[in-house]
Amino acid sequence: MTERPLMDFDALHAEGTTLGPDGPVLAAAPWQLDEPQPLIVELADQGQFTGPVLDCGCWVGDNALFLASRGLSVTAVDISPSAISSAQAKASARSLPVDFLVSDVTSLDGLTPGFATVLDSALMHCLSDSQRVSYLSAIHRLAAPSARLHVLCFPDFVAGAFPMPGHLDEASLRRDIGQLWDIDQMTVRHYTTNLPPSALQSLVPTASMSLATDDGQGRSLLPIWHIAATRRDT
Repeated sequence: MTERPLMDFDALHAEGTTLGPDGPVLAAAPWQLDEPQPLIVELADQGQFTGPVLDCGCWVGDNALFLASRGLSVTAVDISPSAISSAQAKASARSLPVDFLVSDVTSLDGLTPGFATVLDSALMHCLSDSQRVSYLSAIHRLAAPSARLHVLCFPDFVAGAFPMPGHLDEASLRRDIGQLWDIDQMTVRHYTTNLPPSALQSLVPTASMSLATDDGQGRSLLPIWHIAATRRDT
């Protein structure tokens, strides 16, 4: 039986939607900055991305377009057709050759293997435990020998404020990722959202606001796992 998705991502892109059946109403995607995620820029500056890159859960393509602007070959997928249409329009306007595709990340059918780096920027916490295992298997199948994986995933103490479908504690993530990938590091960093602290306060319990900080531009920063791993070649 097909599992119910966390939300209607196409509706979120168009006009907003509810996060889960009983969750808060989102008027827009909190992760859409219309610029690359600063943590992704930092990793790129450190030389952490080698092409070809597979960007899973690319949304409107800002991270993928940034990596392409650095000269990397990028394929980027998302489940939302309207988000992919927006990404394709951005790529055309900037003359950047990113291959944007609508795809279910639990299967990633139709893609050609050989990706040297896989990027997951705030996708994994949207999946259930069983979906996560299928997803990790799919990206392992598509990754080149010794490929690198970079995952940004909200930890349980952040996602507990929202109705996320999977277990996001360190032990659960290490267990699932570690089936096919060797985890090189797992550290808590900060993820930039487009929400000012006042807007975030309307979405999360008061106690959870202690986890958020301001980035100096009026945007809330939330703790997030950065997990770096290497493909286990079996």
